Amino acid sequence: MIDLAVIIIYTLALFIIFVYSLSQLHLLINYLRASKVPDKAEKYDFTVDKLPSVTIQLPLYNEYYVVERLLKNIGKLKYPKGLLEIQVLDDSTDHSIEKTSELIQELQKQNLDIQHIRRKNRVGFKAGALKEGLNIAKGEFIAIFDSDFVPGENWLMDTLPYFKNPNIGVVQTRWGHLNRDYSLLTRIQAFALDFHFILEQTGRNFGRNFINFNGTAGIWRRECILDAGNWSGDTLTEDLDLSYRAQMKAWKFKYLENVETPAELPVVISAARSQQFRWNKGAAENFRKNYGKLLKDRSVSFSTKFHGFFHLLNSSMFLIVLLLAVLSVPVLYIKNHNPDFYWYFNVLAAFAVSTLIFFVCYYVAYSRIHGKGLKSFFKFIGMFLTFFSIAMGFSVHNTLAVLEGHFGKRSEFIRTPKFNISSLKDTWKGNLYLNNRFSKNIIIEGLLFLYFGFGIWSAFKLDDYGLLIFHLMLFTGFGFVFYKSIRA
Repeated sequence: MIDLAVIIIYTLALFIIFVYSLSQLHLLINYLRASKVPDKAEKYDFTVDKLPSVTIQLPLYNEYYVVERLLKNIGKLKYPKGLLEIQVLDDSTDHSIEKTSELIQELQKQNLDIQHIRRKNRVGFKAGALKEGLNIAKGEFIAIFDSDFVPGENWLMDTLPYFKNPNIGVVQTRWGHLNRDYSLLTRIQAFALDFHFILEQTGRNFGRNFINFNGTAGIWRRECILDAGNWSGDTLTEDLDLSYRAQMKAWKFKYLENVETPAELPVVISAARSQQFRWNKGAAENFRKNYGKLLKDRSVSFSTKFHGFFHLLNSSMFLIVLLLAVLSVPVLYIKNHNPDFYWYFNVLAAFAVSTLIFFVCYYVAYSRIHGKGLKSFFKFIGMFLTFFSIAMGFSVHNTLAVLEGHFGKRSEFIRTPKFNISSLKDTWKGNLYLNNRFSKNIIIEGLLFLYFGFGIWSAFKLDDYGLLIFHLMLFTGFGFVFYKSIRA
């Protein structure tokens, strides 16, 4: 009975991943179709049309290392000063406050309308700061940039024209990466984010499915924010929450793949952990909060409900992958001690098509940034295997985040430490904001590293190598995460 239960659960996990891969395949088809269709979106012609008023919101919390780069860059944006307001929404509690204040005073001398807005508490965290700033904002449109983003000088003129369509509530741009090649950790983060911003966002947007404002590097119509119920801090991903509420109110989002907004990637694993935890828990919280409403909405298409399901449950795939991984070792023994099951495991092998689908989808996104050709393709293969290995190594940490989200456990918004690192010469050593607390998750990751080492040994013992590559990837991924976590 135990063997049968393991096989049933293992099969269900494979099937869920297969259906998820089909949703990604559909996004790939949409992306390829989008690349062949010229963009005919309505756009303002600002040589004729009147420029609107814009408020830029810069939410800060203890950003000593990057605030100077941020403010000096924002000060270079090309836009009439009489129509531009900058709100520095500073919830900081450290010595960065004085530095921020001095920088703002310098910009005010350049006749910029820039205000240093401080709150007495952090109620609602980032969402609370954005909401409070919106109450006094002058702009018809609200652009938002996190502290590690450096938009180009023409960013506003590249995005605002698309608001000519009165139904457009948000224009979102693609994230770039200032420090993509700093380390293996930054390269795999860039690999994952490129996939989201190239294939997923474009594919969903072209297919008229819900996409999300990514918390930064986008611009909102003020009316849209208010009509959707304003910012709320009851999830850790306030951007995803407001995005779904706005689109369920029939607002349209416009995604601009060709407008890149560079930002900094976390360079230490503790920072990546905190960011991953917030994103994954927040997505689960949003599924709990919003998917039931989406499902009941008769005005929303089946396609949008289907993609919305996997969009909001995207982070929950870590739970499925972890379950599949843990069960794969006993499955290896069940298969070899029960010859009657051979035919069934041969059928299960067909689910390998999921891996092929992911491989093709990620390659299309990768080639958009790195180009095609044989050399690029072989580099992609290495990065694909490395990324999925390390992503599985994060599965314990991310699964716990997902479970907290689904079960409604509340937690604080933990900011991701910024470093102002863009080249190999820069260092993160001595950063004041690093969290060096030892997590009990690391112990579990270390044990799983040994467990999948046992899985590799079992392949040779049983003379069955069907799961060897999978176990090698798990062994490598958990080993990398464990080593980096105890060494940080």
